[in-house]
Amino acid sequence: MNESVGEKVAEVLSQQVISNISEAGAGVRPALSWDDPYQINADLHCHSTVSDGTLSPEELAARAAAAGVQVWSLTDHDEVGGLARAKAAAHAHGILFIPGVEISVTWAGKTLHIVGLNVKYENSVLEKSLEQVRSGRLERAKEMSRQLEKVGIDGVYEGALKYVGNPNLISRTHFARCLVERKICSDIRDVFARYLTPGKPGYVPHDWASLRESVEWILASDGIPVIAHPGRYDINELQMDELITQFKNLGGIGIEVVTGSHTIDQYTRYARRALVAGLKASRGSDFHGPEESRVNLGELPRLPDGCVPIWDNWAQLQPN
Repeated sequence: MNESVGEKVAEVLSQQVISNISEAGAGVRPALSWDDPYQINADLHCHSTVSDGTLSPEELAARAAAAGVQVWSLTDHDEVGGLARAKAAAHAHGILFIPGVEISVTWAGKTLHIVGLNVKYENSVLEKSLEQVRSGRLERAKEMSRQLEKVGIDGVYEGALKYVGNPNLISRTHFARCLVERKICSDIRDVFARYLTPGKPGYVPHDWASLRESVEWILASDGIPVIAHPGRYDINELQMDELITQFKNLGGIGIEVVTGSHTIDQYTRYARRALVAGLKASRGSDFHGPEESRVNLGELPRLPDGCVPIWDNWAQLQPN
């Protein structure tokens, strides 16, 4: 990254981001206008019971509408099975729906996520590819349970099944809910501070899709590849530079700048990275449920000025 350019961009963005915080979560959904894309309340990252969320696609659509969301995407982990339901529910609420998915990726030995937006989810290549990614989750879950048994916590696999809407997508989040219910941990964050993460009891590594595969699958379905919540990854600045370079060279288009897991400083940092790398900026709450998420659907600050919104040319997608 050119440091002089980056520093100048950061200086301009820092004040813009702070001023935008007060504009978050309007709650009332005005008519969708494309005259100023920055004013559009877009939430392009959330999860339903089809993966590891706690609300159904229909409940999410209703919640998005109540929060004033105008453009909405459901991005379940490695699964497109809820998109048809979400689309119908969004249409009933007058929301522009963007079909999405969040693909699990292994890169440099770390687990990352790549979101695909506006995917053609009936695409056989995408569906078959996601089925490959999902394979192995069940055995991994059983091994996680065996690892927890070694530290005196029994029956977590069976307990986690209570929270699983899709058996093919049992995940660490379902395990975490079981540990909270059993009062072993106080909340989801406490779980991941003590268990199920690298170096902690119950963590079982897994090889997901490659970065190349995830981007190619999304592009093959006419979708838009986006790096999800980059601030969450345990990689250094040089690795982030390399990730973004590889991603863009493969055909990647966007990066999440404003997301539920980012701090205010990270809004500025990843806005700067988007500008310098020539990537479009996305916005998404990563909402999983009312009791677990840091922010509600649609209740995020708008993108910093200067970023190019990932939705800037979606006006033609509006239903008649």
